[in-house]
Amino acid sequence: MGRHSSVSFQAGDYFAPRFWPMWCAIGLLRLIALLPYRGGLAVGRLLGRLLYLTLGSRTRVLNINLERCFPDESPRAREQIKRGCCENIGISLFELAMCWWWPAARLKPLVDIVGREHLDRVLDRGQGAILLTGHFTSLEIGARLLTLFMPVQVMYRTQRNPLFDSFLYTRRSSYFVNTVSRKNTRQLIRGIRQGVPTWYAPDQDFRRERNVFASFMGIPAATITATSRLVQSSGAAVLPFYPERKADGSGYVLHIAAPLDDFPAGDDEADAAAVNRSIETWVRREPENYLWILPRFRTRPAGEADFYG
Repeated sequence: MGRHSSVSFQAGDYFAPRFWPMWCAIGLLRLIALLPYRGGLAVGRLLGRLLYLTLGSRTRVLNINLERCFPDESPRAREQIKRGCCENIGISLFELAMCWWWPAARLKPLVDIVGREHLDRVLDRGQGAILLTGHFTSLEIGARLLTLFMPVQVMYRTQRNPLFDSFLYTRRSSYFVNTVSRKNTRQLIRGIRQGVPTWYAPDQDFRRERNVFASFMGIPAATITATSRLVQSSGAAVLPFYPERKADGSGYVLHIAAPLDDFPAGDDEADAAAVNRSIETWVRREPENYLWILPRFRTRPAGEADFYG
């Protein structure tokens, strides 16, 4: 996706009919961005309920993930997590519109930071900081809100729809100091060494990358070893980061925890397990906020049957 390094979003590049549905979606997001905060949350929940009815093949992935990760929960409890997950995905669409079009002055009253002193101590001693997070439905708004208080760089992966991909990259580049391709780790490391806090979510099944199996939610999960290598190359501390929606609908709490101890430990499996434990802590705290529609357990150990087949 190197084209993004020099080419910004140009609407005229995307007039073909195949892009019209995405234009409609972007237009809808622009309209939603005009709503007050609580009104936008309500519309997001409604969109999430519609999503719940129209998930299609993703329903199977979501159901299998919940059955495997919460075997001791009742079907009713898992169904509540499923509904909550879909509603939160709907809310995340409104939050995406907030990220793109709300000014800083409108966003800042919505956010509190808990544990910023952990990050400040790391940066004050001249060390880089990797903010370790997971694929939560609040991940986009959490990163955007953090930029209100400090420069932040992020990694991204190419989106399938080129219009959405270009639009997303352009909007993100307006508030992140670096929006770095996953293929350009040198640029990412350079930013870390320069003291730019780096938002990093490694909890996906990247089957083409270097992986080890480490427990996540009690299941062996293919986990990339890149986190350890980033730390080895940059000397950064790894601090767990979790963006929480306030239960009363008044905004967000950004949680920054103390750096992981003894990381990296020099053992890929031990390091991967530490990364997964950190993310799992927040998943268990608010399971309805995790993106269960992603096939996290797609890659299986040799001889083990496909979860989703």
